[in-house]
Amino acid sequence: MPYPEIRPRRLRRNAAVRRLVSETRVDPAELVVPMFVKEGLTEPRAIASLPGVLQHSRDSLRKAAAEAVQAGVGGIMLFGVPATRDETGSGGVDPAGVLNTAIRDVIAEVGDSTVVMSDLCLDEFTSHGHCGLLTPDGGVDNDATLAAYADMAVAQAAAGVHVVGPSGMMDGQVGVVRKALDAAGHQDVSVLAYAVKYASAFYGPFRDAVESALEGDRRTYQQDPANLRESLREVELDVAEGADMVMVKPALPYLDVVSAVRAAVNVPVAAYQVSGEYAMVEAAAANGWIDRERVMLETLTSIRRAGAQIILTYWAVEAAQLLRERY
Repeated sequence: MPYPEIRPRRLRRNAAVRRLVSETRVDPAELVVPMFVKEGLTEPRAIASLPGVLQHSRDSLRKAAAEAVQAGVGGIMLFGVPATRDETGSGGVDPAGVLNTAIRDVIAEVGDSTVVMSDLCLDEFTSHGHCGLLTPDGGVDNDATLAAYADMAVAQAAAGVHVVGPSGMMDGQVGVVRKALDAAGHQDVSVLAYAVKYASAFYGPFRDAVESALEGDRRTYQQDPANLRESLREVELDVAEGADMVMVKPALPYLDVVSAVRAAVNVPVAAYQVSGEYAMVEAAAANGWIDRERVMLETLTSIRRAGAQIILTYWAVEAAQLLRERY
């Protein structure tokens, strides 16, 4: 008996059928919105290379955090922009520093209604713009930097953060941070390890957002974009050191890496849709070359399909609202 004619298009006939059989969905609770707070601002300030993204004042940050919760996003990742910087990035450890103050402000505003995360790195606070302390010859001192990260982690935990995100790509950073948190009584603070962070050309607008002082590059500690096996080794080490979650950064140019990491570990996998990815879409949309909302959701779906359970994206709030309308 011959088989009946196979017509896959039957499952695409209308929106209701397509929705029913959709294999991959992005949930608003899986989205994390990065937010920047600049010391001394009284009003939010636009970031030219990141249309729609702001440097916040303390007051506008509180309001934005509340709006994010209302939209249903899963988390907020905080970055601080200090008024002054020094060689050691001391503002990152200072309880009264801009980032630790922002953590307290956001926790006071939203409590446990979303996950409050904080970037754990020195680059925003150092006068040289590197992610670590420097040796006399200008190299990054891995082990001295680890001690600073430990202090920074404890300061952020004391401010009330739920999750710290060590992002400097120092060897051993997760183990040192985990040990410091536990010793200080912060066993419940989670570690989101920036386990796979490439020396990417897609970070330019972010450096505008944090007013980076970096001269040169970070290729001695961030990863070569050509390497995949190295990423799996980094992830394995971070999980062994106590990472609760691991992240790949950037996202879209490295979906193969996201997929490989997802297959390799049993902890949640995150991906950061970085500033350059966002800015390219916004620029193309502004020129009328693409459908902005469709491309936004398509990129997020592709990251989710690759295996990322958590997506950091500057579109998080808007995308969450669109997804709630769609589903």
